[in-house]
Formats: sequence, structure tokens, C-alpha cells
Amino acid sequence: MRPAPTVLVAPAMAIGSAYYRPLVEALEARGWEARALPRRGFEPGQPRAGRAHDWSYLDEIEDIAAAVARARAERPRRPVLLLGHSLGGQLAAGHELTRPPVDGLVTVGGCLPHFRDYPYAGLHIAAMGALVVPTLTTAFGYLPRPAFGGPGARTLMREWGRMALTGRPPYPVEGRIATPTLAISLAGDDLAPARAVDAFARRLFEPEAVTRWHYRDVDVPTGGSNDHITWVRSPGPVVDVVGSWWAGRAG
Repeated sequence: MRPAPTVLVAPAMAIGSAYYRPLVEALEARGWEARALPRRGFEPGQPRAGRAHDWSYLDEIEDIAAAVARARAERPRRPVLLLGHSLGGQLAAGHELTRPPVDGLVTVGGCLPHFRDYPYAGLHIAAMGALVVPTLTTAFGYLPRPAFGGPGARTLMREWGRMALTGRPPYPVEGRIATPTLAISLAGDDLAPARAVDAFARRLFEPEAVTRWHYRDVDVPTGGSNDHITWVRSPGPVVDVVGSWWAGRAG
């Protein structure tokens, strides 16, 4: 029988690892190992982004690679799953394209934020990429609050902005991801619409590698949420789908 996996959760933009405690606990209740990875600039005691403290997408991907290597060294028989939420999904995809792959990938609300994949011509996304991010990071040396993602690292946010305008991720794409992947979209998600999640899967992944699930409003339990951020606080439906998907892959 295949051992239970170790799940490494890559957080969304501007969200620290502590927020994911309910998700980690729900995964561990299945008998899996789980941990939420630190998000640079948003962990207690770590320096915030600033003019003198900057980092990039590739720096964050290297953090994930180090965590994967550590998990494999600690539990060499356990498969490793990456669960990337929003920005974490972009970073997890970058890991799979540039580093030795993990055994399974789950993205929740993960997409390439290309303005063309958003409703209303994506004008708000294009404005962020073309105007807001370049202007504020030049003026302050980082992206300050209350801007989306603030306080955000100058280089990472500029890379995000270019991706929003071009649809090209800020890491090498020399092939397609073949890692078994569950790509989850959330109904009514303005930050990662289903159309953008579909485009993410189509552009970066081998078609046969991807299983899609759309978390509909009718699937939300009483007191739960399928909001882009707060689904984490009531993660049962997502964890159940991840468990069923992985059992099918492992079987």
C-alpha cells in the first residue's frame, strides 16, 4: 500500500502560513502529513518587503524547492504533494517547470493573471500591471498597503505586473508540466475566474496530467465558504476532493 503523502501548502499572496492551520489540520485528520510553508514578508519576526529588502518569483520557488528536498529527506517513502493557493499555485507550477517535480500538484484559485482572461476586458488587472505596480514600486521601493499584495516585494510585484499584461510567467517554460495535477477553481472568484484557471491549465500543463474541479456554490456546506481566501477556514469539501483524487491516482 502506498504511504500517505506529505502535503506542502504554498500560501497565497500577502498571507502568512498561520492562516492555513484549518487546512493543515483537515489534511492531517486524513492521516496525511501537512505543513504550510512560510510566505516571505508575512511571517512573524521576518523582515517585510522594503527598498532594501527585495525578492523575486525565482527566490520564492527556491524556498519551495528547499522545502520539498527537506520533506523527501525526512520521509523518503512518502510521496510529496504541493498544494498551491493563488500565488502559491503560480509558484508551484514554476517549481514543477524548473526543479525536480513532486508526486502530485493541487492548485486552488491558481492562474496566470493575464488581463485577457478576466471579465470586463480585465481592465482592473491591466491597470494594476501597467500603472499601479510600476508607479508605486518606483516611488516607494516596494508595493505599499493598501495596494493589492502589499507590502509586496518590488521585483516580485513587477514580475506579477508583467505577467498580468503579457500572460507569460516570470520563470522559464521549456516544456509542459506532466505532474498529476488537480486544478480547482472557485465559483464567483474575481481573482482567479474559472476561465483563467482553464487557461492556466491549457498553457502550462500536459492535458492528460490535469483533473479539473469547480467548487460551486451548491457544494458549500452550511457555515462554509468557497471565497478565494476564506475557503481555507472551512476546507472540508476541498480536502475531500483532494483525497478522492489522490486515492484514484495512488490506486
